[in-house]
Amino acid sequence: MSLKSTMLIDKDFAISPVDPRLYGSFIEHLGRAVYGGIYEPGHPTADENGFRRDAIEAIRALQVPIIRYPGGNFVSGYNWEDGVGPKSERKRLLDLAWWTTETNEVGTNEFADWAKLVGSEVMMAVNLGTRGIDAARNLVEYCNHPSGSYWSDLRISHGYKDPHKFKTWCLGNEMDGPWQIGAKTAVEYGRLANETGKAMRWVDPSIELVACGSSSSGMSTFADWEATVLDLTYDTVDYLSLHAYYNNNAGDTANFLASSLNFDAFIDSVASICDYVKAKKRSKKKIMLSLDEWNVWNTIGSSRADERWQVAPPEFEDVYTHADALAVGCYLITLMKHADRVKMACIAQLINVIAPITTENGGPLWLQTTYYPFLHASVYGRGTVLHAITSSPKYDSKDYTDVPYLEAISVHNEETGEVTIFAVNRHLGESMELNVDLRSFGAVSLIEHIVLESNELMAVNTKENPNNVAPRSGGSSSIDNGRVKAQLAKASWNVIRLQTKAN
Repeated sequence: MSLKSTMLIDKDFAISPVDPRLYGSFIEHLGRAVYGGIYEPGHPTADENGFRRDAIEAIRALQVPIIRYPGGNFVSGYNWEDGVGPKSERKRLLDLAWWTTETNEVGTNEFADWAKLVGSEVMMAVNLGTRGIDAARNLVEYCNHPSGSYWSDLRISHGYKDPHKFKTWCLGNEMDGPWQIGAKTAVEYGRLANETGKAMRWVDPSIELVACGSSSSGMSTFADWEATVLDLTYDTVDYLSLHAYYNNNAGDTANFLASSLNFDAFIDSVASICDYVKAKKRSKKKIMLSLDEWNVWNTIGSSRADERWQVAPPEFEDVYTHADALAVGCYLITLMKHADRVKMACIAQLINVIAPITTENGGPLWLQTTYYPFLHASVYGRGTVLHAITSSPKYDSKDYTDVPYLEAISVHNEETGEVTIFAVNRHLGESMELNVDLRSFGAVSLIEHIVLESNELMAVNTKENPNNVAPRSGGSSSIDNGRVKAQLAKASWNVIRLQTKAN
């Protein structure tokens, strides 16, 4: 007899509309993310500007609404002026963040061009490690001011008459980390971020600003950092960032799949800190969250280049398993559950570096297992997230107790009339019967039930076998009088798409 779980979905149980930027991503000048990833002149698929068309197609399919750039640790030592103007005049420089040589062939303007090709906005980051107010305000002027000033006219002279109009700006990156170039205390960072943000917004009042939260919940300064930084920046910034990475280095998959409970608690904790500062300041303003780095990052088999000062060496090129895809699915469901507070999130990163897409220099592109849950969430997870009342058998793992085998959420797209259920069966050995009550929607019909499953938790996709782990339509679901009965295979990611009668 299989496990049994239930789910009650009511169209009036709304959590929040999904900000499309919840399905954002990240490209840093790290490893082969830029050079050999999105940009490879001479590649058989390269366009006239050197961008790989195969990468453009794979990324466009994801419908990524926003991409963070150019870092990451890289930005804390980056002089943006080195990446604009004639390529023949650009400097080759040592990047101290990743111990490589940066050619500066791709910079702000090229990335803006590429982002348009894939249909994404740019989340721009400014250097608050080695630089500060002056460089940041100049960059905003260069990117966003129409004309008639030194920096805007310089952009025009570089061939970009129209401003880029970047809306979202990160005030530095992981400034609490001792690994960061120019790391700071919370007070040092908070003061600098506030003054920098003020100057940037004086140049362009329409921009949104993201302050750096802790690099992870495991930092010794976590919570104190957030409270201090917000105390100093509250009236200037709109978002506080969170970074979260998880791994299965211990090979304990049941415990690994339960880590989304930690993710959930981390988000709740940071939201509570934001609200504490709001109350302390008697403010009417609510700080939203930008989870601008999150992913599975398995440090075993994922490493930096041994030799320093190479150009774009392979670094952190994780090969993702079916189990990793299930974890990513759980994290995506967690993000949807927090759509009322998390307005932006960036899976880190997008290509080659701990990424859902892998390329070979001069060769093919293939999709990792984690590509698929991210694709499904981005494409079908638009609309209003509905609070689902669920009942599921539970288990205990090494670090977690009362872990539900069912991890699930639903999204209602009123424009199309679709209701989509995203569900993970965490049980590694048994299928699960899921009974869903959707009677508040009236008559519904089944569009499809997509399943990502594998008999091998450690199964991966490779250049030789790119479709080893891939989703299929035709999962076991049926509907009777507003109730869905679905069979969720063991260790599976499921997308159940339904059509309401209204449409």
